[in-house]
Amino acid sequence: MGGKIFYRERKKMVDGSKTPRYIVGAVSDVNLKVYSKHMRMSELKQLAEELGAELVALKRGPKH
Repeated sequence: MGGKIFYRERKKMVDGSKTPRYIVGAVSDVNLKVYSKHMRMSELKQLAEELGAELVALKRGPKH
């Protein structure tokens, strides 16, 4: 694998909305600049496939 792309789901997400749900949080060992604020899972998968990177979902902590 070429590296890792870390992503998480947006906090404020309305069910049924057609807006992108994911945010790229960090990138490791991949020369990549991300200009988009929010992305769709299909877009993240395509990026990872082209770069030979692994997608890693960031886990959420407990709600405060």
